[in-house]
Amino acid sequence: MARGHDRGAVERRKGSEVTTVFFVGAGPGAPDLITVRGLRLLQSARVVMYAGALVPEELLAEVPADARRVDTQHLTLEQITAEYAAARDAGLDVVRLHSGDLSIYSAVAEQVRRLNELGIGSTMVPGVPAFAAASAALGLELTVPEVNQSVVLTRLSREASKMPPRETLDNLGKAGALIVLHLATHLVDEVVRELLPNYGLDCPAAVVFQASQPDQVILRGTLGDIAQQVKDAGLKRSAVIMVGRSLAAEGFRDSHLYSCDRDRSLS
Repeated sequence: MARGHDRGAVERRKGSEVTTVFFVGAGPGAPDLITVRGLRLLQSARVVMYAGALVPEELLAEVPADARRVDTQHLTLEQITAEYAAARDAGLDVVRLHSGDLSIYSAVAEQVRRLNELGIGSTMVPGVPAFAAASAALGLELTVPEVNQSVVLTRLSREASKMPPRETLDNLGKAGALIVLHLATHLVDEVVRELLPNYGLDCPAAVVFQASQPDQVILRGTLGDIAQQVKDAGLKRSAVIMVGRSLAAEGFRDSHLYSCDRDRSLS
């Protein structure tokens, strides 16, 4: 990867003593799916905090040799916060590398809350989310005209992290939107059971394991057989489950975007 730097970050540090934590989404796994902005921040970093095995080694190789590296895989939130405070006391910015994208299931919200309490600023640099990488692996657009125009990103409730009472799969599935489940591969039987009343056994389903990575696995089927496919493949983590009619849509109408009937004078 070509080396560079984030000029904005450099200028900001010259004009201010306020430490900034740059939260960077590393993407779904393939090292070249990080954004240019995220890569430049890594290449000029003085402190890098990253989530252990979830971040590609190729990205860590872009970090300057003399930068401080902190593997947060086995750290508590308090220990992570202490690292932020130490960087602030040393007058250093931090690049905090997360897998995937920051907008969902990233555990960034509680870190930002701690940073606010410490008087440390933060900036977010988005990454390619797992569901987008899974869509690319399937070679599909998830929103198909008059089939599915909504995508619901969700997960299942567990004791460690409960879902809001009304955000059940039964409630979310009533509209028939494309459902994308994270962190639920090991609960695939429960997924099928809760979606079945609204989607039916014949509804197309897919599971993508380790999207964009060398060991990527793609399973395609229906709500009636996808659970068994997951079990046969031995998948228990690092996969997204998708259920919806757009996964196998045929004979749908063309989008209005390129239609001859569209008035392009209004574009």
